[in-house]
Amino acid sequence: MTALQGAVEATAPVSRLHEHQSFSLDDFPVPTGREEEWRFTPLRRLRGLHTDTLPAPGKLSVDADAAPGASAVRAQRGDTRLGAAFVPANRVSAQAFASFEEAMVVTIAAETEAAKPTVVSVRVEDASCAAFGDTLIEVGANARAAVVLDHGGSATYADNVEIVVGDGASLTLVSFQDWDDDAVHVAHHYASLGRDARLQHTAVTLGGGVVRLAPSVRYGGPGGDAELLGAYFADSGQHLEHRLFVDHAQPHCRSRVDYKGALQGEKAHTVWIGDVLIRAEATGTDTYERNRNLLLTEGARADSVPNLEILTGEVIGAGHASTSGKLEDHHLFYLMARGIPMAEARRLVIRGFFGELIGKIGVPELRDRIADSIESELAADAGGRQS
Repeated sequence: MTALQGAVEATAPVSRLHEHQSFSLDDFPVPTGREEEWRFTPLRRLRGLHTDTLPAPGKLSVDADAAPGASAVRAQRGDTRLGAAFVPANRVSAQAFASFEEAMVVTIAAETEAAKPTVVSVRVEDASCAAFGDTLIEVGANARAAVVLDHGGSATYADNVEIVVGDGASLTLVSFQDWDDDAVHVAHHYASLGRDARLQHTAVTLGGGVVRLAPSVRYGGPGGDAELLGAYFADSGQHLEHRLFVDHAQPHCRSRVDYKGALQGEKAHTVWIGDVLIRAEATGTDTYERNRNLLLTEGARADSVPNLEILTGEVIGAGHASTSGKLEDHHLFYLMARGIPMAEARRLVIRGFFGELIGKIGVPELRDRIADSIESELAADAGGRQS
């Protein structure tokens, strides 16, 4: 693959792109698509989630299977825990917080080690209506836990996920977007890490007509460690967008970002934005981000934008890489020369492309499901996903 093929630059420093935050819709004009934050998003396909005119309210089903040592309870609007760990960063996030009726609160008490993942299942079954959600995940000091967010159905849906990882705690979070072909999902994940806390956040996006997921990480104390992983596969007409922001504002913290995607079919489109800010006080930072894309057919497009702003010279390491390109012929020829048919050789190469990343995911129970889902994408007819 060719380094930086398809990569473009942002038009403003990272620090300026993320400085506007508010709970008030009035503070966010309706986006037009000319803004840096929205220039890749097909606004006309969001079904009004970004505007003043929303579809009729829809029904949202959220269920939780809490692991031993964890609790999962519903909370009503006005619960003081909700909105305490974040401030919405754009209009759709503010709209979701203003419009949700009930939140799911997952709590792992301090010093607790949950032996299995807590699974939160989100289902919406009518894409003609708009649904809004809010999830709060709190991991107490020195606790260990895993949480899976599993999305499915036919939806027009926007939500916020608030993630609080206490001092010395560790959270593995997997967000699986396995929507029907007509779904629209705009999500914002806001993570706050305490001193010496660790987060592994994984986004797996395979379904949906338009999915826009924006994870962000902020450090509340030194020694924090964040690993952000992502796997996505876009078919004809799908728009899958991942916009990451890692805000290093504490000394001696670490971050690693590794996202991989594959695209096939006419007008399959993926967007990956990786914004990393190292503030002046964040001495001793160690950060690296990487995005790799495989373009499997003509007519597919991958936009990849790594952005790194460094405001101190005292860092351990800071870098990024972006690659987009077609399957390498020599990999296919190597396998075909050993009697493997072309279609099977292609599947093996793509499986290997995703395999290392899938192996990193800290919820082993999900690895086979993710690998099988990608195999299904490869086997499916590449024609005609368009909402």
